Amino acid sequence: MNTYLVLKWLHVVSSTVLFGTGIGIAFFKWMADRAGDVHVIRVVNERTVLADWMFTLPAVVLQPVTGLAMAWVAGYPLASGWLLVSLVLYLVAGGCWLPVVWLQLRMRDLARAADDGNSPLPAQYRAYARAWFWLGVPAFCSLIAVFGLMVFKPAW
Repeated sequence: MNTYLVLKWLHVVSSTVLFGTGIGIAFFKWMADRAGDVHVIRVVNERTVLADWMFTLPAVVLQPVTGLAMAWVAGYPLASGWLLVSLVLYLVAGGCWLPVVWLQLRMRDLARAADDGNSPLPAQYRAYARAWFWLGVPAFCSLIAVFGLMVFKPAW
């Protein structure tokens, strides 16, 4: 079996999981927050945290491992233009994702407390949700750009 093709398959699958889970989580969490039902918000936040640990985290780890391994097997220098830019953009996305994880844990806890106490969400929840959303914008754009660089591999 061709090592490069196995690495490529793992890389493509993990990038699909990373992107798909991210966009899915963002959509359902955003819709739940807009609906305003505290119990629904609680459940969606709990599932968001679970999905991040089950799907996003393994994909986040596999992406650089398989990407760097493919570059090594194919003989791409890490300082080549498209590969270096991809790595920087991946770090940007990761730099946004780490605080997002913290925010998701806080929002989950706030939603649990509000649901258990049969009370509305505190204002802090909305502040966290706004920060969560806006951190997702550069992360999403960075990953879209990485997809383009992986496919087109521009020679610059």
